[in-house]
Amino acid sequence: MQATILALNAGSSSIKFGIFDIGGGDLTTVARGMLDIDKSSRLVARAGDGSVLLELTVQGDGLPAGIAAMLDWIETEFGNRRIVACGHRIVHGGSTFFKPSLLTSARIDAIEALSPLAPLHQPRNIAPIRALSKLRPGLPQVGCFDTAFHRTMQPPASRYALPRPYEEKGIRRYGFHGLSYEFIAGKLHDEGRADRRTIVAHLGNGASLCAMRYSRSVDTTMGFSALDGLVMGTRCGTIDPGVLLYLLQHEGMRTEELERLLYRESGLLGVSGTSGDMRDLEASKAEHAREAVELFVFRAARETAALANTLGGLDCIVFTAGIGEHSAGVRRSICDRLGWLGVVIDKDANDRHEPVVSASTSTVEVCVVATDEESIIARHTLGVISGVSA
Repeated sequence: MQATILALNAGSSSIKFGIFDIGGGDLTTVARGMLDIDKSSRLVARAGDGSVLLELTVQGDGLPAGIAAMLDWIETEFGNRRIVACGHRIVHGGSTFFKPSLLTSARIDAIEALSPLAPLHQPRNIAPIRALSKLRPGLPQVGCFDTAFHRTMQPPASRYALPRPYEEKGIRRYGFHGLSYEFIAGKLHDEGRADRRTIVAHLGNGASLCAMRYSRSVDTTMGFSALDGLVMGTRCGTIDPGVLLYLLQHEGMRTEELERLLYRESGLLGVSGTSGDMRDLEASKAEHAREAVELFVFRAARETAALANTLGGLDCIVFTAGIGEHSAGVRRSICDRLGWLGVVIDKDANDRHEPVVSASTSTVEVCVVATDEESIIARHTLGVISGVSA
C-alpha cells in the first residue's frame, strides 16, 4: 500500500489540497484539488497534467462531510493509498510556533487561542484540524506556520515604536505568506540566485511583499496582523491609526463593526464599490474600478521601493500568487512606476506570462513564478513525522 501525505491549505470558503506519495524518503505530487465549502460542498481533484480525476457534490453537512469524502476517495478509489499524515497551513504562529509542529491537543488549543491575531484566517485553519481529529483520531497532523519564514527578520524591521513591555508580550511585526515565500526562496536557491537582493510580490486576494536575501526574510509589508501593508481584495492595508480612533470615538463604531470594515469591506471592494476580484475590476470600465486598481498598483510600487531601501538595492523582483502570476496589466503598471530603480518590462514577454518578463535593458530582473504552498506543507510534514518515528 502506497504511503501518502495530504496537505491542506484552508481559505475563506474553500480548501486547496495536495496529495503526495512518499518514496525513498522523497515526495511525488500525484494530485491536487479543491474542496468548496458552501451550501452544497463540491470536491474536485486533478492529476498533474490537469486532467480531472474527480468531480463530486458532497452529500452531508459542510466541512466534516467534505473532508470525509476527500479521505474516502483518496484511500478507496484513488489507487491503493494510505494517508500517513496530514499537514496544514496555519496563518499565525504567534511568539510560540516558529517551526512545523506535530499537533497535539494542547498545541491545537494554543493555536486556536491566537485567533484574535488573525480572526479572518485562524478559525478557518483550525476547522479542518478539528474535523480530522474526529474522523481520523490516530492520524498525525502537522501545523506549518505562515509566520515562521519571517523569524529571521530582526530589529528594527521587526519592531514597533511602542513601550518595551508590549514587545515583550509579543506585539511585533510577524509577517505572513511565509509558506509561499519559502517556496520561492527554495527556487532561487536551487537556481543559484539566493544571494541577490530580491523582492517577492505575493499578490492575490491577500497580498504582501517580502525582501529576501540568502533565502531569508529581511523585511516584509505585513506586520502584527494580516491587515497591514498592501491594498488587498477586501482589506485596506496600512492605515493611519488615527482613522481607527476616529471611527471608534466619533462615528460610534463598535469593535466588531470595525473588524468587519477592515477585513471584509475595504480594499479593492471598498474603493471600487463593486468587487474585490482584480479580474472583475480590470474588465470593468467603471471609474471607481479603475481607481481601485490604480491604488493597488501605487501602494505595491511604493512598498517595493521601501523594501529596496531595506535591502540596500534591488537585483530581482518575483511576482507570484493569483494576481502576480496572471495579471500582465498589474505587473506592467507596478514595474512602470519603478523605472527610476532600473526596472524595464518587456511588454510582449509580460503579455505572454513568460518566466522572465524584464527587458534586456533592465538592471533589475523581473520574474513570474507560480507558488506552491502545498508542496512546502507536505515537505515539512514528512520531516516532522520522520523525526517522530526516528
